[in-house]
Amino acid sequence: MIPVPSDKALVPFVSVDDMMQLIHHIGVEPMLLGLAEYIEADFRRWELFDKTPRIASHSAEGVIELMPTSDGEVYGFKYVNGHPKNTREGLQTVTAFGLLAEVATGYPVLLSEMTMLTAMRTAATSAMVATHLAPRGARVRAMIGNGAQAEFQTLAMRAVSGIDTVRLYDIDPAATAKCARNLTGRGLDIIACESPEEAIEGAQIVTTCTADKQYATILTDNMVGPGIHINAIGGDCPGKTELAPAVLQRSTIFVEFPPQTRIEGEIQQLAPDHPVTELWQVISGTAPGRTAPEQITLFDSVGFAIEDFSALRYVRDRLPGTGYYHDLDLLADPDDPRDLFGMLLRADPG
Repeated sequence: MIPVPSDKALVPFVSVDDMMQLIHHIGVEPMLLGLAEYIEADFRRWELFDKTPRIASHSAEGVIELMPTSDGEVYGFKYVNGHPKNTREGLQTVTAFGLLAEVATGYPVLLSEMTMLTAMRTAATSAMVATHLAPRGARVRAMIGNGAQAEFQTLAMRAVSGIDTVRLYDIDPAATAKCARNLTGRGLDIIACESPEEAIEGAQIVTTCTADKQYATILTDNMVGPGIHINAIGGDCPGKTELAPAVLQRSTIFVEFPPQTRIEGEIQQLAPDHPVTELWQVISGTAPGRTAPEQITLFDSVGFAIEDFSALRYVRDRLPGTGYYHDLDLLADPDDPRDLFGMLLRADPG
């Protein structure tokens, strides 16, 4: 008789369908708001976490990365790729999955898809940052790059930071039309623009999210006036940027983890000692954020493992009682922990 897996062998697994059903069960904007709260809470206890730049394997086609961290009680990691050319073949640019485990035993306690969840947590992080750095009362946002992230980013800004107008631009008009269509009926004034210059007119918050793996200049110096906040989230690996260096020189720059951002972010274009402020310090009150109305603030975001940890922690807390997961027989659990081979023998169907 083939043994039935014990409770210790089973790990909750959240599939893509499960994740989508969980998001609808909670509500897209309420979940974005909840994720922002979890991420902010973990930034407040930043010093408890293990921190290391993500482990990246680069190729001409893209990058594959592992993003680990631990708060001393729970360990988490995310596997994620970034392949900009994938869309030409009908594939996602980014795919991901992640895991949480108990530090005390090493046993996994959650395995989850993270393609959908990464989009949610990235958007929640951007919006949470805007509450700390954007001009007071900001209502208008420009979204430059209208691909897979655009709707998530926009709805997070509405839910978390209260924008009511979004100005859309993409080099591909079909992407802008897609984004506008998906956002229709969600309480936003949606303006499709024909150039990035048009998109940022009157915007107090500007988000750049483009996919090409190359040095690019999405925002030139003459496009950026005083008093705005920029979330630059597209540049996230060596050799991939979105902003002119002169924009960086005029901005007060905030980052997640400097050793990673200096390799992968917009600031790879600057001197290694160019001053930046770590975002956790602003959130915890140990460093200033926006200090003047005319100041240009820039969140140079590359994504960091603690944000994924927060997202997985949120999902784990919201799963009980929903049924939006499957028990996965992932761990060997022999009656005698020293007799793994005996467990194999007892599973012999002959």
